[in-house]
Amino acid sequence: MEDERVITLETEDGDRTDFYVLEETRIGGMNYLLVTDSPEEEDEGDCYILKDRSAAEDPQALYEFVENDDELDYLFGIFSELIDDMDVDLKK
Repeated sequence: MEDERVITLETEDGDRTDFYVLEETRIGGMNYLLVTDSPEEEDEGDCYILKDRSAAEDPQALYEFVENDDELDYLFGIFSELIDDMDVDLKK
């Protein structure tokens, strides 16, 4: 990805994992990211939807994985439309 955006998430245990941002959107005042654990040059990777839970005054963003099935279904539809022109095949 030439315009590759990488975010690094750190768990409470201090483990760090890089995720590659595919798309972002704002819905109902909440920011969401569609990320993958695999750079573009690799064939397959898992996608996740992250919710930004940080406050405006926080020095770093605080993301959490969206786990609610209804929220995931809704966001999956939105992100599917947003990346329709990209070479990404989203599957549930």
